[in-house]
Amino acid sequence: MSDPLGLIGSGGGSGGIERLHGLSGPGGAARGPGGPVGAGAPNFKDVLLQNINEVNKLQQEAATAIEDLATGQREDLEGVMLATQKADAAFRALVAVRNKVQQAYEEIKQMRV
Repeated sequence: MSDPLGLIGSGGGSGGIERLHGLSGPGGAARGPGGPVGAGAPNFKDVLLQNINEVNKLQQEAATAIEDLATGQREDLEGVMLATQKADAAFRALVAVRNKVQQAYEEIKQMRV
Protein backbone atom coordinates (compact mmCIF):
# COMPACT_ATOMS: atom_id res chain seq x y z
CA MET A 1 0.00 0.00 0.00
CA SER A 2 1.29 3.45 -0.83
CA ASP A 3 1.79 6.16 1.74
CA PRO A 4 0.10 9.24 0.24
CA LEU A 5 0.92 11.46 3.19
CA GLY A 6 4.52 10.34 3.56
CA LEU A 7 4.05 9.56 7.24
CA ILE A 8 5.59 6.10 7.16
CA GLY A 9 9.38 6.08 7.45
CA SER A 10 11.41 4.52 4.67
CA GLY A 11 13.78 2.31 6.57
CA GLY A 12 16.77 3.23 8.69
CA GLY A 13 16.90 7.01 8.20
CA SER A 14 14.59 9.57 9.68
CA GLY A 15 10.93 8.55 9.73
CA GLY A 16 8.11 10.40 8.05
CA ILE A 17 6.59 11.59 11.33
CA GLU A 18 9.87 13.17 12.39
CA ARG A 19 10.21 14.77 8.97
CA LEU A 20 6.61 16.00 9.08
CA HIS A 21 7.09 17.61 12.48
CA GLY A 22 10.57 18.89 11.66
CA LEU A 23 12.27 16.84 14.36
CA SER A 24 15.08 15.40 12.30
CA GLY A 25 17.76 17.34 10.56
CA PRO A 26 19.99 16.48 7.63
CA GLY A 27 21.33 12.95 7.86
CA GLY A 28 18.61 11.96 10.34
CA ALA A 29 20.17 13.84 13.27
CA ALA A 30 17.50 14.82 15.75
CA ARG A 31 16.91 18.48 16.39
CA GLY A 32 14.35 20.53 18.22
CA PRO A 33 11.29 22.03 16.53
CA GLY A 34 12.86 25.49 16.71
CA GLY A 35 16.17 24.39 15.22
CA PRO A 36 17.47 25.53 11.86
CA VAL A 37 16.01 23.96 8.76
CA GLY A 38 18.55 22.39 6.44
CA ALA A 39 18.93 23.70 2.90
CA GLY A 40 16.40 22.06 0.63
CA ALA A 41 14.27 20.72 3.48
CA PRO A 42 10.58 21.06 2.58
CA ASN A 43 8.37 23.07 4.88
CA PHE A 44 5.03 21.83 6.21
CA LYS A 45 3.03 23.79 3.64
CA ASP A 46 4.89 22.24 0.69
CA VAL A 47 4.55 18.72 2.09
CA LEU A 48 0.85 19.23 2.79
CA LEU A 49 0.16 20.64 -0.69
CA GLN A 50 2.07 17.80 -2.30
CA ASN A 51 0.03 15.25 -0.37
CA ILE A 52 -3.25 17.01 -1.18
CA ASN A 53 -2.32 16.82 -4.86
CA GLU A 54 -1.50 13.11 -4.48
CA VAL A 55 -4.87 12.43 -2.84
CA ASN A 56 -6.60 14.37 -5.60
CA LYS A 57 -4.77 12.32 -8.23
CA LEU A 58 -5.79 9.05 -6.54
CA GLN A 59 -9.43 10.19 -6.41
CA GLN A 60 -9.37 11.14 -10.09
CA GLU A 61 -7.87 7.76 -10.98
CA ALA A 62 -10.58 5.99 -8.98
CA ALA A 63 -13.32 8.03 -10.66
CA THR A 64 -11.85 7.25 -14.09
CA ALA A 65 -11.66 3.54 -13.22
CA ILE A 66 -15.32 3.54 -12.12
CA GLU A 67 -16.38 5.31 -15.32
CA ASP A 68 -14.37 2.91 -17.45
CA LEU A 69 -15.96 -0.06 -15.69
CA ALA A 70 -19.45 1.38 -16.16
CA THR A 71 -18.90 2.04 -19.87
CA GLY A 72 -17.36 -1.38 -20.49
CA GLN A 73 -13.90 -0.07 -21.34
CA ARG A 74 -12.49 -1.90 -18.33
CA GLU A 75 -13.15 -5.45 -17.18
CA ASP A 76 -11.13 -5.84 -13.95
CA LEU A 77 -13.41 -5.18 -11.01
CA GLU A 78 -10.55 -5.92 -8.61
CA GLY A 79 -8.46 -3.07 -10.03
CA VAL A 80 -11.38 -0.68 -9.73
CA MET A 81 -11.99 -1.73 -6.13
CA LEU A 82 -8.30 -1.34 -5.33
CA ALA A 83 -8.16 2.15 -6.85
CA THR A 84 -11.29 3.16 -4.93
CA GLN A 85 -9.97 1.80 -1.64
CA LYS A 86 -6.60 3.50 -2.13
CA ALA A 87 -8.30 6.82 -2.78
CA ASP A 88 -10.56 6.34 0.25
CA ALA A 89 -7.66 5.45 2.56
CA ALA A 90 -5.62 8.43 1.34
CA PHE A 91 -8.56 10.78 1.83
CA ARG A 92 -9.24 9.47 5.34
CA ALA A 93 -5.57 9.94 6.27
CA LEU A 94 -5.64 13.48 4.90
CA VAL A 95 -8.80 14.26 6.88
CA ALA A 96 -7.13 12.86 10.01
CA VAL A 97 -4.15 15.18 9.49
CA ARG A 98 -6.52 18.10 8.92
CA ASN A 99 -8.37 17.29 12.13
CA LYS A 100 -5.11 17.14 14.11
CA VAL A 101 -3.95 20.47 12.68
CA GLN A 102 -7.33 22.00 13.48
CA GLN A 103 -7.19 20.59 17.01
CA ALA A 104 -3.68 21.99 17.50
CA TYR A 105 -4.85 25.39 16.23
CA GLU A 106 -7.75 25.39 18.70
CA GLU A 107 -5.32 24.55 21.54
CA ILE A 108 -3.01 27.39 20.47
CA LYS A 109 -5.93 29.81 20.38
CA GLN A 110 -6.71 28.94 24.01
CA MET A 111 -3.17 29.75 25.20
CA ARG A 112 -2.72 32.90 27.21
CA VAL A 113 0.10 35.18 26.19
